[in-house]
Amino acid sequence: MAEKSEATAGAVSYTGPLYDSHAHLVSADTERYPRNVPKLDPPKDGKPFIRPPFGPGTLGIPGGMHGPAPINEKPSAESMAQWMAETNVVGMAAVQKGMIYNTDNSYIVDSAQAYPDRMVAVIILDPAAPETPALMRDLHPRGAVSVRFFPINVDDKAAWLTSPAALEVWALADELGMVVDLEAPPYDAHLLHPTVEMIADRFPTLQIALDHIFMPVVTDADYGIGARYDGFAARDTITYKFTSLNMDYIREAGVAPERVLRRAVDFFGADKVMWGSDIGTSSGTYREMVDRAIASTALLTEEERRKVLHDTGRRVFTGWIA
Repeated sequence: MAEKSEATAGAVSYTGPLYDSHAHLVSADTERYPRNVPKLDPPKDGKPFIRPPFGPGTLGIPGGMHGPAPINEKPSAESMAQWMAETNVVGMAAVQKGMIYNTDNSYIVDSAQAYPDRMVAVIILDPAAPETPALMRDLHPRGAVSVRFFPINVDDKAAWLTSPAALEVWALADELGMVVDLEAPPYDAHLLHPTVEMIADRFPTLQIALDHIFMPVVTDADYGIGARYDGFAARDTITYKFTSLNMDYIREAGVAPERVLRRAVDFFGADKVMWGSDIGTSSGTYREMVDRAIASTALLTEEERRKVLHDTGRRVFTGWIA
């Protein structure tokens, strides 16, 4: 039986600022910013490319389940800046759209440079590629505060993240003070937990942000945020994004999003949980995403609500201090 939600749109009073820790931007100018959609190899296990929790969408590999005919906003930097002003979102981490641009980070970096007071760039690079260290050193001073590892056609993700070349990239991120953002596998994410824990121990000052809370199985006891996550919770440099993708998956599982967020904050602490819209991948308008984010904080205290909706993301990606 589906859980009854205790939150409805507008039921939660919050007038403070928001910080969006996970927003994808796409340019309509395909001449200046050509699409470089990667070709996906067939999965070796014979399963389909797209499996739960991923559902219908219109841009790249979709991340939301917003009904049979979802609205998928494709924001440019300009439209995003306008939507931010309309919804009191004071800043955002602009995340490279890997399924549109692959590792050509030109647009996301140019966007951050165009709006330096509101946007920082999360670039995507291959940790095993020989050109990655030079690209990191070049893009970091241009607004790239974070590097995201987004496995495309990678079967052994643990080996990919821990090869000698990859470990040098992790070390460089630590040296530059860049956050490492890890894409959450859509299934069996727990198999990567030991790898992430090992990296966190090897680089104890490196900030690691996990997309979509690393996709817990919310139909499990404690909404999947239990013993498997003990190692993560024990490491203060690991933080977690609670996104529209999570909320879509949670809703489709018949679970109330505010209960999952309450559990995440209880388990990890509000200082380690941050909201991200996932606009550009998950479906819905930006206004809807903001409203849903606020509604999902119904079971949080006022202080916890502000941390999740603003403080944590802004601190992790900009160094902001209240």
